[in-house]
Amino acid sequence: MPHLVLFQPEIPQNAGNIARTAAALGWPLHLIRPLGFRLGDPRLKRAGLDYWPHVDLRLHDTWEAFLESLPSGAQVWAFSVRGQRSLYQVRFQGEDYLLFGPETRGLPGEVLEAFPSVYIPMPGPVRSLNLAVAVGVAAYEAYRQLHGA
Repeated sequence: MPHLVLFQPEIPQNAGNIARTAAALGWPLHLIRPLGFRLGDPRLKRAGLDYWPHVDLRLHDTWEAFLESLPSGAQVWAFSVRGQRSLYQVRFQGEDYLLFGPETRGLPGEVLEAFPSVYIPMPGPVRSLNLAVAVGVAAYEAYRQLHGA
């Protein structure tokens, strides 16, 4: 199954909503510190509702610790408004990692250079989607590809 990865997330409500998406899909959720909230934050818990027991939550103290946890040959897709290919050009595989950056600044350049970067098409005047929405769009496209409509 694919993995959802949040690099230094800042907003607890987004992380809670993404945790709910991870639970719905049965996919692991990785959080890479530092976080912009405490794991006991009531806003995080409320957004995840009563689904927390179903979340395979994996915490990483640093970016380097996350990288060390990756299995050999793992494919990481770095999502960014500055991505090089459309979400709909990517062919997801069962053990891929879908990586998303913090809400206010996105993924740093060195991360974007290390992995293939992906953008979600936005033909309108909006600069970016809410993080939880972007993760949902990407996760369910990956799910559709892997499991059919």
